[in-house]
Amino acid sequence: MDDSGRPQPGSGTTDDHQAARPGPTPPPSPSANGEARANSVPHTPRDPEEPPHEEHPEDAAPADQGDTSDTAPDPFTKHTPAGGDDAPAPAQDPVSQGDTPPSRTPATGGRRPTKAPEPRGGLLMGRPFGVPVYVAPSWFLVAALITWVFGGQLDHVLPGLGAVRYLVSLFFAVAFYASVLVHELAHTVAALRFKLPVRRIQLQFFGGVSEIEKESETPGREFVLAFVGPLLSLVLAGVFYLGMLAVEPGTVPGVLLAGLMISNLIVAAFNLLPGLPLDGGRMLRAIVWKITGKPMSGTVAAAWVGRALAITVLIGLPLLTQSGALGEGAADVSGMDTVTDALLAAILAAIIWTGAGNSLRMARLREHLPELRARTLTRRAVPVESATPLSEALRRANEAGARALVIVDADGEPRSLVREAAIVGVPEHRRPWVAVSGLAQDLTDGMRVSAELAGEELLDTLRATPATEYLVVEESGAIYGVLSAADVERAFVKAMARPS
Repeated sequence: MDDSGRPQPGSGTTDDHQAARPGPTPPPSPSANGEARANSVPHTPRDPEEPPHEEHPEDAAPADQGDTSDTAPDPFTKHTPAGGDDAPAPAQDPVSQGDTPPSRTPATGGRRPTKAPEPRGGLLMGRPFGVPVYVAPSWFLVAALITWVFGGQLDHVLPGLGAVRYLVSLFFAVAFYASVLVHELAHTVAALRFKLPVRRIQLQFFGGVSEIEKESETPGREFVLAFVGPLLSLVLAGVFYLGMLAVEPGTVPGVLLAGLMISNLIVAAFNLLPGLPLDGGRMLRAIVWKITGKPMSGTVAAAWVGRALAITVLIGLPLLTQSGALGEGAADVSGMDTVTDALLAAILAAIIWTGAGNSLRMARLREHLPELRARTLTRRAVPVESATPLSEALRRANEAGARALVIVDADGEPRSLVREAAIVGVPEHRRPWVAVSGLAQDLTDGMRVSAELAGEELLDTLRATPATEYLVVEESGAIYGVLSAADVERAFVKAMARPS
């Protein structure tokens, strides 16, 4: 049973809440339903038919005030402490979850919310197949490092080049990362072939990444999607080998082709290691998924193998160098080489360990996403006309057990939503003299969401039009209620806190 005295099914949480239709409230209009936890709001007694007195806009919250619903008292409840019995503010915003930093655009009264910005990742290089390719700032550091190291090696192989060897080394660095881009484009083309959206490709420190927004539907597709990258790297290694046979050994083209052949073989071999976040880890995940029938089991197995792989790289790479197993005699390894190898091993191990953990978290997130349903998260709302005083609107909302206000026109059509953050900013003694129209945000097409939305589809819809509140409608167009982005965040955190 909630605070308003109505029985709740299940455990009483937002996730398993089933809304009940409220009784009709004036003015006549399709009422909405959702969560209700209010009984009354103290307000200055007055005749409901009395016209509002002169308004003082300075007493109301500014039109572009951000969402403060997580910290301010609920204006629809009486003496509710800050935060109430809800979960604390989440550390991750599900509406903007993903690889981009969480962000929320504050609602602005009477102005159309801006579209969510496209995730960036450095310098935009182009859009092959419609997918943006970015070069991260860290790439320039790696390119300089490759130029310096490869230039030193060229001094031994081709001593007659002089300072030109660094220009040749820079060309090698660019060509190597072009090979990495081909590797990532293979993943991208396969994903688009399976109708999986790709957010972007980013070339960065130690390689590249294709950000695919959805999971494969079958383990077979997952295996193919992971395998095409290393396969293309092996094909490139073969192409460079054939090119190396066609040129004279000991020349600049011969040395470049040999270096590119070896580097692509290393990229293919490294990515085939069976641990997340590497391609081999995704292939292992697909195999375990196929055997068990559970994608989460595959993710857990591949992630833990990835963590074991990270420890192996951290310890094993310096030991291999010291033992001379990588081509140099143990007596030829200097102290600087030892430090460099240890640093390289630490960086690689950290990347693998972090990627494995992120893969586990993302799998857990996707597992719980279906629990986010617009119909169960929606707040009950009451329709009011634009000239209705705030105190009268809150009285009607409390009588109906509602926690949201929708401004409708004379025909009962919704026109705007009264923002909870704006209500909180109005002192209680001023509420009889402030009309709800001054606290509202005009509705746009993106702020009307279907009550049937759930999971990833719901989050994609909210991300497309950032706002603090959304109007939830039935398939018939009737008002169902108001969905608060803060409620979605709290439900997301509660779902993620439950064990898989």
